[in-house]
Amino acid sequence: MNPIKLLYCLLLASCISFSVLAQPAKKPVKNGTIIPVTKFKPPVVKTFLGRNEKEATVTVDEANQLVNLPLKITDDKNNVYTISSYQFMYKKKSVIENEETGKKEIVFGTTADLFKSTPLPKVWRDNINGGIQKDEELFFFDVIVNDKLNRKFFAPNVKIKVQ
Repeated sequence: MNPIKLLYCLLLASCISFSVLAQPAKKPVKNGTIIPVTKFKPPVVKTFLGRNEKEATVTVDEANQLVNLPLKITDDKNNVYTISSYQFMYKKKSVIENEETGKKEIVFGTTADLFKSTPLPKVWRDNINGGIQKDEELFFFDVIVNDKLNRKFFAPNVKIKVQ
């Protein structure tokens, strides 16, 4: 490519990027009047799976029961919040044979997805329930909830470790 054309293209690209970046932030306007945005301080909430919150260690039997339970988000006054979405990750233990040594090795794989309702969908519960083993994990994260005014905010994660 001709060096002058290349220089022209670079100059044009930089002008376009600068003009896009230089746009002032838009402020909410209604009938020509700027509407002040009220700051929202989300309430302090807790996320529960059964009676477990934050990080918990449970038995295999308890984990098999927890898979079927819904997440519950509450504040200090026991107000319940609606879940908008959350991500769930299952860390599953498997045994493979090392092709080089011929010995069996323990490996972990993860399966995750985004969900908009709780408890987990039936197909997920059916695939996990009854097959949980020691050292596996159930992790609910990026939990987004709505308050009564439909404002969204994050709730704490819950990680269940199986012993």
